[in-house]
Amino acid sequence: MKNLHHGFTLVEIAIVLVIIGLLLGGILKGQEMITQAKTKNVIADFSGISTAYHSYQDRYRATPGDDSGAAARWAVAPAAVSGNGNGTIAGAYNADCAAASPPESCQWWDHLRRAGFIAGNGAVQPLNAAGGMIGVQTGDTAGGAALGGLSGLILCSANLPDKIALAVDTQIDNGLSASGSVRAALNAASNPAIDNTTSAAGTYAETGSNVYTLCRQL
Repeated sequence: MKNLHHGFTLVEIAIVLVIIGLLLGGILKGQEMITQAKTKNVIADFSGISTAYHSYQDRYRATPGDDSGAAARWAVAPAAVSGNGNGTIAGAYNADCAAASPPESCQWWDHLRRAGFIAGNGAVQPLNAAGGMIGVQTGDTAGGAALGGLSGLILCSANLPDKIALAVDTQIDNGLSASGSVRAALNAASNPAIDNTTSAAGTYAETGSNVYTLCRQL
């Protein structure tokens, strides 16, 4: 008796390869769509928070977080915590807002929420689409310029994958990590400090593993 061995025909192999190609194409397209959606969300954060900040200034003639009249305005328990009214935001964007006495950079969020300009409640920083912290601070927190040129009030969004960081910078600024109104620091840790020792990244490098923190001057 002869043993008959059945194999795949060329047509069957071609069909399998086509199916694999379609599956891979769908996966890659899905990943690209997710990246684009996250990019749009990060851009919306920068835009929406900036609008909320300017709207607060127009309504109360004060800066959220630094507003010296906040406690009297929102006195119902738990009462708001007033700032010192000196025109700057004390504290870092990544400050511990769950601490007993959180700084003005945390009260910023509480004031905006109490005023109804952003969603949520309390003084804890929101998170971006990549799970990184969004926060504000004044320059490099030591009175100087952050990332080689951002002075005054800045808004930072942390832990952004390289593709998203580059796309955000390109769409709202000049796509250069070390110049313009949006600058980037290469993360060495999650939600890194942006202080007078932090340098802007020389250029964006899309390695698939690089993560950046973007800061924008408000």
